[in-house]
Amino acid sequence: MKDNIGFAILGTGLVAPFHANAIKASTNGQLIGVCDVDKERAGKFASEHDAAVYTSLDEMLKDDRINVVNIATPNHLHYDAVMACCRAGKHIIVEKPPAMTLKETDEMIEACKAANLRFGCTVQSRVRKSIQAVKKAIDSGRFGKILNADAYMKWYRSSEYYHSDGWRSSRKSGAGVTVQHAFHYIDLLVYLVGPLANVQAQMKNLAHPSVKLEDTLLSFIEFKNGAQGVVQASTAFWPGTDIRIEINGENGTAIVLGEKIDKWSFKDELPEDEEIRNLGNAAQATGASGPAAFGFADHQVVVQDMIDAILNDHEVIIPVSSVRPTLEAVLAMYHSAAKNCKIELPVVDDESIWEL
Repeated sequence: MKDNIGFAILGTGLVAPFHANAIKASTNGQLIGVCDVDKERAGKFASEHDAAVYTSLDEMLKDDRINVVNIATPNHLHYDAVMACCRAGKHIIVEKPPAMTLKETDEMIEACKAANLRFGCTVQSRVRKSIQAVKKAIDSGRFGKILNADAYMKWYRSSEYYHSDGWRSSRKSGAGVTVQHAFHYIDLLVYLVGPLANVQAQMKNLAHPSVKLEDTLLSFIEFKNGAQGVVQASTAFWPGTDIRIEINGENGTAIVLGEKIDKWSFKDELPEDEEIRNLGNAAQATGASGPAAFGFADHQVVVQDMIDAILNDHEVIIPVSSVRPTLEAVLAMYHSAAKNCKIELPVVDDESIWEL
């Protein structure tokens, strides 16, 4: 295998610069080109990032210099793009959610597995040092029995944000706060504590009457291990505050605010605890006040890991298979809100949930 890994980006909208900067900052990664249905936007983006422009995905996939495609299209278009990249023998990093249904997600996972392709997802909040410290403490048993796990995402997005691209005002395209924004933090709870057993959710539009989607989620959750929790997420709360992840166990509590450890307290203190309390940067924005108000360092970890996985033949750090339980949890919340009742997992696909 050659040392340099070529990347291409499909979709040059809001999140694409984070992928481009991550690729350019990587070791052994090279941004070859980009593709977007908006030719003018693609051309401008390519010029800014010194990349080629392709007129179609098919044309891009014919370029042998490209080893990995980063898919940053609207959410409802992920499935078709992933399957095309898989048929072309390209490794894939897909934005979250991996797809809009479990069936599509399973088909993508199986196709990539059969083709021996790496298939990763950018739920990049997992790789933050603060989250990894919490994960290690949970896995080592420091919390004892996990009693409660919560995620609070009180953000602000203007109405202009929802009209900046056509798909951002379409719930069928995956633009609601639950699947588009809160997905990251629901994922953290599932990643840290485990899959959910049931959910009871309410969804409302509190501050964006010009769009037909939910801008606010409130969900009570119960994990299969017996822990309980709450997910509260909104893009209605001006000016927006940092995300907050709280884990409470019988022997300790950890709170992550933004990307920084805010509280780290256990019955049995360890020598490394003081160092852990200083993990993260309180000044680093995590998306609370605007859609581009965060850095690309977490994306860079995902990109670098993909490069290393290809060169050294190992699984990627965030395989899509590990994100499937998060998608199922999100779908369950939509089921619950639509039916106004508690929903037990597993769930089956029902695309009527995308109607508000």
